[in-house]
Amino acid sequence: MSIKRMGYSGKVRFSYFLFSSQNEINEVPFFDIQLPYELALKIFQYLGRTELGRCAQVSRTWKVLAEDEVLWYSLCQREGYLPDTSISDCSCWKLALQDCRAKERTLRTNWKNRIGAVSQLQYELGKVLCDVHSCDGVAIAGYTSGDVRLWDTRTWDYTAPILEPTCGSADPGPQPHVSFVRINSSLAVAAYEDGTVNVWSLMIGREPIHHYQHNQRIQALALGLRGAAVATASGFEVKVESPDDRGYWQTTAQFEIQKLVNFLHMVPGGVGKPVTIAAAEDIVYLLKAEEPGRVLHSVYGQPVTCLDVSASEAAFGVKGFGWLLNETNKILLYSLETGQCVTKIGSSLGDFSCVNLQDSPPWMLATGNKDRRVRVYDLRRSTSLCSLYAHHLGVSAVQMDDWKIVSGGEEGLVCVWDQRMGTKLWEMHARHPVRHIWFNTHSLITANIPDEKSPRGASIMDDDLTAHRRHRGIIYAYEFSVDQLARESTLPICRSSYDEVTGYNYNIGLAVPYDNIR
Repeated sequence: MSIKRMGYSGKVRFSYFLFSSQNEINEVPFFDIQLPYELALKIFQYLGRTELGRCAQVSRTWKVLAEDEVLWYSLCQREGYLPDTSISDCSCWKLALQDCRAKERTLRTNWKNRIGAVSQLQYELGKVLCDVHSCDGVAIAGYTSGDVRLWDTRTWDYTAPILEPTCGSADPGPQPHVSFVRINSSLAVAAYEDGTVNVWSLMIGREPIHHYQHNQRIQALALGLRGAAVATASGFEVKVESPDDRGYWQTTAQFEIQKLVNFLHMVPGGVGKPVTIAAAEDIVYLLKAEEPGRVLHSVYGQPVTCLDVSASEAAFGVKGFGWLLNETNKILLYSLETGQCVTKIGSSLGDFSCVNLQDSPPWMLATGNKDRRVRVYDLRRSTSLCSLYAHHLGVSAVQMDDWKIVSGGEEGLVCVWDQRMGTKLWEMHARHPVRHIWFNTHSLITANIPDEKSPRGASIMDDDLTAHRRHRGIIYAYEFSVDQLARESTLPICRSSYDEVTGYNYNIGLAVPYDNIR
């Protein structure tokens, strides 16, 4: 029997077959009835991999049907593999799906067993790390020297190009420290201690495409996940800048609020004018361009301790009055559409120090607390699914996906957890608090940022501006993908021939192979 496919466009349009060698028809037997091939294919669309494999063992006709390329292409798309491909890009989608699932299993094994390459994204000029942010494997870092650097971990290009400041800022004398940095798929932004804000395009070069100034110190900086909109908070003012249709940057919105801003986020995926969420002490504001600022939440004496937003909701921790008044620390979840509180979760003596809503799976929420615990909540039931304890001080950063959690602590410990088993898989330690965590399926970026930006006694001469490396902070990039584990792409620390019985790398718990040596 030979099969030939002709034509494919629009939605799933089905091909026809020419049968030879036997007197077969183009109808598929379903028990005691005969169905047209296209109708039978529609029925098979509701089956999964296992069911299709079983159907392929029924008869020759069902085998042809169960191995139809349209079915396996649809399965690939439903399971999230090869999303940007068309059905004509592969000759056998069943093998393509098997290959994708095998790579996924290998990646998960590498994550669980800490198999991969680890790199230090270290700035060697002796300045102290101030802030780190990352997006899709590209990390941005700001330093006390005023330098802003980029690392693209997707290509293992660690030359760290410097993003140039504005013209006229390279005056003699020390430059202002970098206060905050943010990056998305197209823009990089840095805010400095003197109130300056620089915006760079990642596709045009190292010169800023926009620059503006605040009169006071900047307390918070936010950048939209996509698009081009920057929000800054200075004093009692929140300003939103974005380009118009011709590409000229302008002030899109400006708000006067009552208190100093502690946290600032932009709502991802918004259509039209940007939407900003600002937490100022015990008040949370919903700020929309061309509309007056609206108070989303306000309870006097209960300050906000952490904040994160998704496309439709905002989650933030509030400090309670204590057990005596039956008001413990909680996480509040608000709907951005209605402005109403959806649920209250958690009840802890410790303050909630970090929350991750945007990156968590649907209906899930990961939090870190000063009581040294990481908690995962099911928002549908307002209950805690697991409580993980391993940090020696408060939890400072957390992120999760469908099976693992990565958390960072004030003591400098990074822990990787299996969420379903509730067990710690492995940990790494550095000197300073973990202030940034980002990961995807195959890579992980963490940043240990010092609290003290001007350490005394850091060098032989107190007036020497060069800080000892133990005071500088560090960024780590981990790669778990099997495609990236070629010898030329890994660090020397990961290329041991097992001839050495000991290994040393400054302030890092060593990964394979040294920790396997007896």
